[in-house]
Amino acid sequence: MRIELRVCRHCFEGEHENEHKTKITRDLVACAEIVKEHTDVTDLDDVHIRWVTEDEDDDGRPAALPAVAATINEEQIMVSDTQLITMGENGYMMIYPNPQDALKVLSGNIDEINKVTSENVTPQLSPEGAEILTGGAERPEDGDEEDIYS
Repeated sequence: MRIELRVCRHCFEGEHENEHKTKITRDLVACAEIVKEHTDVTDLDDVHIRWVTEDEDDDGRPAALPAVAATINEEQIMVSDTQLITMGENGYMMIYPNPQDALKVLSGNIDEINKVTSENVTPQLSPEGAEILTGGAERPEDGDEEDIYS
């Protein structure tokens, strides 16, 4: 299995002035880095973190897995700047354009790593990320996601 996390560098650095999204983005990267460091104890062949920017020299192209999630908002195609893509050995791809779902998938991988290693590799998550994983955060309704994650 291969994983590619595409993450907006501007969100990660807090440049979009959305503190909630910055925290969740940093949680996603922390989890992906742990999963990447422990591919030797999982069934993962590759974990790639792709930093997406709004710079002219970045065309937003996928780095490892050739798939991109998009939605239509007011008749315009919108590509999520943060998304997780997985590809199994059978070639099937799953795309998680919602940061909450991506965090749950990466957290599940960390749980599996913790089962087979003697060290605890769980990252220190933000209160927002922890709330998502404990089921306290509600998933935004269609159309509401822009208010929370943009």
